[in-house]
Parts: sequence; C-alpha cells; structure tokens
Amino acid sequence: MLQKLIIRNYAIIESVEIEFSDRLNIITGETGAGKSILVGALGLILGDRADSSVLFNPDQKCIVEGIFSIRERKEIIGELQKNDLDAEEEMVIRREVASTGKSRAFVNDTPVTLSQLKHFASLLVDLHQQFDTQELGESDFQRAVIDALAGHHMVLKHYQESFTLYSAIEKRLHAAREKQAAANKELDYHKFLYNELEEAQWKEQELEELEIELKRLSNAENIKSTLGKINYELNEGEQPLVQQLKGLSHQLQALHHFHQAIPDLVQRLQSVQIELDDVAGEIEKVNNEIRFDEERIQVVNDRLSLGYKLLKKHGVQTTGELLKIQSRLQQQLDNVLDLDTEITRLEKEQATQLLATRQLAETLSANRKKQVAPLEKKTDTLLTRVGMPNARLKVSITPAPLSITGGDAIEFLFDANKSDRFEPLRKVASGGELSRLMLCIKSLVAASVQLPTLIFDEIDTGISGEAAKQVGILMKELGKSHQVIAITHQPQIAAKADAHFFVYKKEKDKKINTRIKLLSDTERVDTIAQMLSGEKPTASALENAREMMNL
Repeated sequence: MLQKLIIRNYAIIESVEIEFSDRLNIITGETGAGKSILVGALGLILGDRADSSVLFNPDQKCIVEGIFSIRERKEIIGELQKNDLDAEEEMVIRREVASTGKSRAFVNDTPVTLSQLKHFASLLVDLHQQFDTQELGESDFQRAVIDALAGHHMVLKHYQESFTLYSAIEKRLHAAREKQAAANKELDYHKFLYNELEEAQWKEQELEELEIELKRLSNAENIKSTLGKINYELNEGEQPLVQQLKGLSHQLQALHHFHQAIPDLVQRLQSVQIELDDVAGEIEKVNNEIRFDEERIQVVNDRLSLGYKLLKKHGVQTTGELLKIQSRLQQQLDNVLDLDTEITRLEKEQATQLLATRQLAETLSANRKKQVAPLEKKTDTLLTRVGMPNARLKVSITPAPLSITGGDAIEFLFDANKSDRFEPLRKVASGGELSRLMLCIKSLVAASVQLPTLIFDEIDTGISGEAAKQVGILMKELGKSHQVIAITHQPQIAAKADAHFFVYKKEKDKKINTRIKLLSDTERVDTIAQMLSGEKPTASALENAREMMNL
C-alpha cells in the first residue's frame, strides 16, 4: 500500500506530500491543475525515463519518494532480502533527478539500478492509464487473468518447472544430434583411416628400429668381415691380443717384490685382459648372429614402404605419432558410439518428461476452461452496470504447442452490439470500452489475487450519468480489499471516495505552483457540486452532491 507520496521540484510542483487512505482515493481538480502531473511524478519511482526538463527549479534536484507498507507482502520482503536490501515493514522508493538530467534510484536508502527499481515497482503499483488498455488485448495479460481466476499457482509453477526441464533435455538432444550428424559425415573416412592403421599393428619405435635393421642387413657382409677380423686379432692371430695381455700380466707379476705399486698394476692389467676376453666373446656372438637374409630384407623393405606411405599420408615423421593418430581416431569412433547411446538415453528421457509436462498442461487447460463461463457471465453483468448493456465478452481457449505458459492459446473476443460477431478484443473495442472492460476484469481478478496498489488515470473518459455511478461503485467495492487511487472528472465517481484530494494551482513568486489538499466532508460537498453545475453551485447541486455522498 502506498502510504505517502512526496514530490519536490517536479514540473509545476514545488513541494507536495500526500498521505493516502488504504481504500478508495479520488483525485479531482480543474483541467490543467496538475492531476496527471502527479501520475507523471509517480511514474519516476516506477522506473519511467527522466530528464532535466521536469525540474521546477533548474538549480535544484527533483526528488520523488514513495513510502509503501509491505507488512503483509511476504513476496516483496523476500525479494528485498534476495537483493541484499533492508527488509522491514515499510519500503521507501526514491528517485532523484539532477539538473544535468542524470537520475539515481534508491530502495530503503540503498542505490539500485533502474531495472531493479522497475521490478520492485511492478510488485507495488499497478498503474492503469488510458493508453495502458492495449495490455488488455495482449495474450499474456488475458492468460494471466484466467490463471488468476483459476487460482492454480502451484500447478502452473510445477508445469513451468517441468517444461523448463523438458526444454533443457530437448536442447541437449538437439545438440547431440547435430554433433552426431557432423561426426557421421566423416565417420566412414575416419573408420577407413583407423582400420588402415589398426591392420598394420604398429609397435612403438617400430619404423625407427626397422630402418636400423635394414642398414644392418644391407651391410651384413662388411659387418661380418670386420667383426671376424677383429675377433681373429683378439684370439687367433700370430700374436693374439688376449694372449699378449696374459703374458704381459705374468711378466709384471714377477716384479711385485720390487715396488709396492706393481701388485695394483698387475690387478688392473688382469682386469683389462678379462674385459678384452669378454669383448672378444661378444664380438664372436654378434658375428654369428649377423647374416645376409634376402628374404628378411624384402620383408623389412615392404614394412618400411607401408610405414613411409602412412607417415606421408598423415603428415608425421615417427611411429609414435602414427600411434597417437590411431588412438585419436579410435576415440572419435568411440565418441560416435557414445553419441548413439546418449541420444537413445535422451530420447527416452525426453519422452518421459514430455508425458509429465503434457499431463500438467492438461490440468492447467482444464482449470482454465472451468473459468470461462463464470468470467463471461460476470463480465457481461459488470459491463451492463458500467453502461455497456449490449457488450459481451467471449473467451476462446484452443490447443497450442507447449510453451512456458502451457498448451493453450487464449483469446478474449468482444461483441459491442449483440451482433453475435465476436472479434479479437484488440481489433474491435474502442478506448472507452477497453477502459471500462479493464476495470470490470480487474475488479473480478482482485477477488482472487492480491493485486498491488491500483492507480486509474482518467479511466472514466467518455462516460457519464448512471455508467459513471456504476464505475464509482465498482471502484468503491474494489477499494474494500485493495488500495485504489483514481483521477477523475466525474462527480458520481468522486462521491464514492474514502479520501478525496483536490488539486489546484496557486501563484507564488510569479510562478504557478500545483498544490493538493485532502478535503473535509463539507469541502467535498462543495467540490462535487461544482463538478455538477459549475463554479457557483446551486442549492439543488449541493443537495445532489450530499445525496451522492450518502450524507
């Protein structure tokens, strides 16, 4: 509830403070006095755009502040806490506009962004102006009306959670299928490349070792000749080196009595002899292993030829790199198989989630359809009361593809003249008809949900007499459970006020200044009488005003 509105240095308002009733608040005044300026100032704390042209005094900043009671609005307190803002029983929204045109917004004295301000304002105030009636023709608003009347908030919440999960699964499934399609384009080629490498059965360092083996096989005769010669010199020559070392060792041993270093030298010479003897044995072993094998040379050449071909094909230089390519190809092929498994799993998951989502959508649809006949009947009754006896509303609910709001296409159809030709509301209803229809619908919805403060800016345009009286009665009824603030020119509506504010102009320092005051019952009688018969009301007008006010 809006408890107080404070406006300073805005348009033709120097300073105004208004304390509102928690029921029906009516604002009246002469044309041009500044009634709609109040709504404009209120729009600033609701997040409207601001610039320096709104300043009453260009040397001072403009301040608009709204103090709201949120004692019973747990959802707003929760939003404040979620945004790390002070959450108490009162909520203060303030907007400041500097002479430069730059503006700042505050919630409970904490700076907030404009988007945050708009979010909080939407929870606090429902501002209904003449041009806002276009909202009534929009499908989102029409569906919201039906859902409010159906009162299935939890069902709708569960449906939206289910649909969100279904959409997420569908998105993952679509991505997996796209990935599979891309992989399948190269699947055969990758499989061919992998099979080619797999059939070759390469081992680590195989090509490098084969190159060494080929060199050895190709030079087998020279290698054997050299090894044989070395082995001969070591063991079988005229003076074999091994035997020479052995003899030299014996000669040195004979001198061990003559120098203390000789035994060590003898031991070292014997070690050399033993090592050389071992080397000779190894050379003989290697020599025996090496042989010229033309068949093996052909095998190695063929293997190397295949290897070189594959190295060139894949643009690499080693066996290890070929094996890495083979491993990568294997992973790609495995990924395709994994994708097949993943897609099968997602398809099953999607089908299960779709079934659950459709069941919830059917519940929503059934609940909505139950509201159609009562809404049509009640709205038609209210339309008759507000001076539209021939107007009728028809609600069409037809199946539609599942979306975040359900599986229904909802359309409000309108017939203004009992012609039985119902057309979409947005196409056929006039501005005045839409205004009164909006009031009727909001009064019906108000009984089902906790609407924020309702503000009507000249919703009564184009009506008078009994229709205006009925609009006033509707607003009065609405005001019993909701705070309503209405700007009106109609005495029949003004007479229903719980709090009647009068806007007027006053000159100060050669400047026109808008003022506002709360009228007493006596002042209200005079004001309503003036609205009925002019600046100097007649006795009958005064009596008529008292009658309207039930005084």
